[in-house]
Amino acid sequence: MDLRRHTHADAQDIRPLLLDLHDEAYVDNPDPFHSRERFSCFLDLWSSRENWQCVSGWEASGPVGYAYGSMLKPGGWWKGHARPLGLRGPVIALSELMVVPEWRGTGRARQLHEALLAPVPARVVTLLVETGKPRVQALYESWGYDKAGETTTCVDSPTSSVMVRKP
Repeated sequence: MDLRRHTHADAQDIRPLLLDLHDEAYVDNPDPFHSRERFSCFLDLWSSRENWQCVSGWEASGPVGYAYGSMLKPGGWWKGHARPLGLRGPVIALSELMVVPEWRGTGRARQLHEALLAPVPARVVTLLVETGKPRVQALYESWGYDKAGETTTCVDSPTSSVMVRKP
C-alpha cells in the first residue's frame, strides 16, 4: 500500500477525498450521527488544528482509507471524560481511522494507524470507539489499547469507550 502523509496545510485539498471515503465506509449506516454533513463538521474541526496529521492509503485500484488526529493541548482530554490519572507527557488523539469495505480485514487499518503514529512525539495515544462496536474495541485491545472509561462527547453522539495506549 502506498502511504501519503498530509498536514493541516493540505486539509482543504484532501477534504473531498476524506468525505467521499467516509460516505463509502458508512454507506449502509442510516444513523444521522454518521451522515456526511455531520462528519464534515468533525473533519473541519479536527483539520483546523495546526498540528493535525493524516495518512491516506492507496492501492492501484484507488484509495483504501485514512487515519487522522492531532496532539492534545497539555492536560487536554476527551469532552465528557476526565483524563486518567497518571498519564504524563504529550498525547495524540486518533480521531478517525477509516477503511473502505473492500479492504477491511486485510491489515490496512493497522498499517494506516502505525504510519500516522510513527513520527509523532506522543507518549500516549487515545481514541474513542462506540460501545456498540465490541469487535472494533477488541481490535484496538489487540493493538495494545486499554479501556479507560466511557463518554458521550455530544448530545446526540453514541456512548464511546475511551481507549488509551502507552508506549
